[in-house]
Amino acid sequence: MASKNGGFIGTDGLDAPDAPTIDSVSAGGASISVSFTAPTDTGTSAITGYVAQASTDGTAYSAGSGTGTSSPITISSLTNGTAYTAKVWAINAYGTSSPSDASSSATPIAPRALIPLGQNILGQDTAAVETVVIDTTGNSTSFGDLSSIRAGMNNSAGSTTRGLFAGGNRAGAGGGKRDIIDFMTFASAGNATDFGNLLASVSSPTSLSNQTRFITGGGNVSGNQNVIQYVTIASEGNATDFGDLTEAKSEMGATASPTRGLFFAQGSGGSDDIEYVTIASTGNATDFGDMTVSVEAPMGVSSNTRGLHCGGNSASNVIGYVTIASTGDAADFGDLTVGRNLGGGTSSQVRGFCANGSDASGLSNVMDYFTIATLGNATDFGDTGTATQKATATSSAHGGLS
Repeated sequence: MASKNGGFIGTDGLDAPDAPTIDSVSAGGASISVSFTAPTDTGTSAITGYVAQASTDGTAYSAGSGTGTSSPITISSLTNGTAYTAKVWAINAYGTSSPSDASSSATPIAPRALIPLGQNILGQDTAAVETVVIDTTGNSTSFGDLSSIRAGMNNSAGSTTRGLFAGGNRAGAGGGKRDIIDFMTFASAGNATDFGNLLASVSSPTSLSNQTRFITGGGNVSGNQNVIQYVTIASEGNATDFGDLTEAKSEMGATASPTRGLFFAQGSGGSDDIEYVTIASTGNATDFGDMTVSVEAPMGVSSNTRGLHCGGNSASNVIGYVTIASTGDAADFGDLTVGRNLGGGTSSQVRGFCANGSDASGLSNVMDYFTIATLGNATDFGDTGTATQKATATSSAHGGLS
């Protein structure tokens, strides 16, 4: 039965929807994301939207709000370090439901980047992961270790709460390709936890995500492959087939909006290819356009609207950008502070961030950043503790996150 006096307004309380049911709430940078289930009884007419509101004291739900037509809804402009609960209301043509029960508490955190360092100057792979707060500047600090020693994961990705790391390779004794997927929780320093396994052991795969799905594509199994596979970020388990790239590739850059994932370039021999997938719909990748240069092993970063490729082989310092929603060729954005490839790229909604890699003089521990909305050259951010290549990175406010 629909709520009797369900809402803020309504011509007839019996015509308003029932209240939604909150399933979960997760914290991001100055935001929380509220996942919910729509009511079974929608009232006399279809639900037209939802409003989610946040509270710091559990009584006044006025600390922030967000709207949408489906789950999840993000409530933005909150205060990092402050705990919030949320309620959700459903709206139809006749009125607004009563509120859902309050969610559990979630505390936004400043956007944090995790940087698995990769391979050092001696050719030794490492499990070490370092971290920075991406919207500040300064040197990185230790966060923890991957579940096993490996490098060569290219782009990594995740959600506002979890960073996922898939595949890779270990050099030397006990070495070889890996089928491991593991994860770290951004809010808590410590070692990675097993998530599941890829379809095969693979070096140099490339990953992207939105809040729900983590997708990894290409890489080298017994030669480059075109396989794309995915997992649901909130649920540990093994990967499932998604579709195929347009051709076999490895050592790509990648990034995403909440709806589209982009793969930049090709591993062996270099390429200027950009291709894309629709994250919510399994299927093969489609041609998007061309990068501004032909390279291998670039880094990928994004906001919800712009995708950028950064650097690449031959110690390229080029940054190019596209509008993710519109297929087409990339345009010049600016330059990195140091040209390099095989580094880690990630982002917040404001900043693109690039770390480490191989430059013209050897391995680098340089981190730099740029403002995604404003064309121009990158600026020095600080240094990681070790100069490495085959690094990767992911962020609790990666551009693919809504």
